[in-house]
Amino acid sequence: MTNRIYQSLLLQKAKGHKSFAVLIDPDKVNATKIDELTTLAVDAGVDYLFVGGSLVISNQLDEVVQQIKRNCDIPVLLFPGSPSQVTRYADALLYLAVISGRNPELLIGQHVISAPFVKQSGLEIISTGYMVIDGGAPTTVSYISNTAPIPADKNEIAMCTAMAGEMLGMKVIYMDAGSGARRPITESMIEKVSQVIEAPLIIGGGITNPEKAYLNCKAGADVIVIGNAIEKDASLIREMSAAIHSVPVKTS
Repeated sequence: MTNRIYQSLLLQKAKGHKSFAVLIDPDKVNATKIDELTTLAVDAGVDYLFVGGSLVISNQLDEVVQQIKRNCDIPVLLFPGSPSQVTRYADALLYLAVISGRNPELLIGQHVISAPFVKQSGLEIISTGYMVIDGGAPTTVSYISNTAPIPADKNEIAMCTAMAGEMLGMKVIYMDAGSGARRPITESMIEKVSQVIEAPLIIGGGITNPEKAYLNCKAGADVIVIGNAIEKDASLIREMSAAIHSVPVKTS
């Protein structure tokens, strides 16, 4: 098993290059939509395609990932809401531990159940410290995980949580305000967290325009994930990609 995707995340971070990931929910796409999204993603220079959701009630995960792989060479990372959301056809799996909550099932319980299948899948496994941040509205991820999100104005809690996750061995930290968040994660929180960890920092939830994506990158995000806004308007892919990739590379 190689660490190709993880190494690419580290390399991009070391170079100061920002990355853009489009999140595709298998429940919300059909074959035509997948063709549209992958064509737009290739044309816009999207770096990663994340596949998953808090709830995946359809049985088409394998088919969705296989069609994406037929259409393009963009790396596909699984972003699972449960142990059942695993397919060997992807390139890597974000193995999420919800470190912002206190639900033992999502810290280790479900991982114990899924470990044999995940091990046999042949996927590149990227241990991910997943932090749910209050986005101003109840979200599916908070409900399903049965955890309270970190308050949006508690930068110190986010900082200490991210530090703890990294010291426990998490390879990346993923801060998420959730799909349909009324407010995205603040640049202040992103900046504070990015200053205290060395792991790549992924930011998602409530990012609806290129300016916010750009500001998040300036604040210290390494990867920006956008799903809901693109579900509503797929043409945003090009603008979002241009904004994220236009962030100046820091030389110091």
